[in-house]
Amino acid sequence: MALLNAARRRTNAGKRDEAKRLRQQAQAMPSRDPADPNFRRLWYVRYADDTLLGFSGPRAEAEAIKGQLTTFLRDTLKLELSQEKTLITHARTGAARFLGYDVVTLDADDKHDHRGQRCINGVLGLKVPADVIKAKCARYMKHEKPIHLAARLNDSDYSIVSQYQAEYRGFVQYYLLAFNVHRLWRLHHVMEHSLASTLANKHKCKLDRVYRKYQTTVTTPHGTHKVLEVRVSRGTNKPPLVARFGGIELRWQKTAILNDRPKKVYSHRSELEQRLLAQQCELCGVEENCEVHHIRKLADLDKPGRKGKPAWVKRMAMRKRKTLVVCRACHEAIHYGKPKRYESVA
Repeated sequence: MALLNAARRRTNAGKRDEAKRLRQQAQAMPSRDPADPNFRRLWYVRYADDTLLGFSGPRAEAEAIKGQLTTFLRDTLKLELSQEKTLITHARTGAARFLGYDVVTLDADDKHDHRGQRCINGVLGLKVPADVIKAKCARYMKHEKPIHLAARLNDSDYSIVSQYQAEYRGFVQYYLLAFNVHRLWRLHHVMEHSLASTLANKHKCKLDRVYRKYQTTVTTPHGTHKVLEVRVSRGTNKPPLVARFGGIELRWQKTAILNDRPKKVYSHRSELEQRLLAQQCELCGVEENCEVHHIRKLADLDKPGRKGKPAWVKRMAMRKRKTLVVCRACHEAIHYGKPKRYESVA
């Protein structure tokens, strides 16, 4: 307070440079006593069997609280507290992992509220852990570079883009509460490159051709974004099916709501019915006289003594499905062991 009063006197005297230095010096000092020996505070939050306790006080008392919890769980509830997973971390110098987030204490002297007072120091913040981002990116990388996913090469372009977007959207929306959610641009770059590589590998073309064909621009409340978009026409009476990768703003949302309840889907047709009604052979692409080839279990695909796996075996193994929609000619070729019909299009 003495520094602020001195700064005000310097301002009134016209010495603005000295007043500015005094205010900067005052901003570097805490407005409260962070080492008050008589101050204690304990907060806790629980989700299922995960519990996080926030304690303001000496570490010795935090160790004592942990010991009391261990005794209560063991003697009263007949449970054991995992010593490896139960950690005591200083929120200013470290981070506590809770529900996939890193919980830390924020510190910024240059952030002020409408009253001109510091409003960030000591406030809890959520971060996206760096190792979580790295582990998510690793699913779409090999040798530190994005690669295509071979298991999705047999799907349609619409299905490939939809699956990539569903995986990306679910991960991003969970971490919108993190103030460093912008770091997920790394994941966006890796997944977009992997998606483009998958489409390029499927159509046997270069990445530039994929971007020229599918890249477009969408408008968001805070600007425009470049996305990869696939449209499937359904005639003049129905709107086209649109699958889009990207277009999600990586902005910190303090009031984001996480809904972990699964979405209820009511459908009268199974996946097999939808594939059969499409009337397209999944081996050669013929659109007539389609039937379903069915096996008893996936383990039957890996028969001992078979020298090379036919195309229909590889297709069912990649999709992990016991059914395959094929035309009459391909179906007969499968049953009679004549691979020429479907091997030529694999």
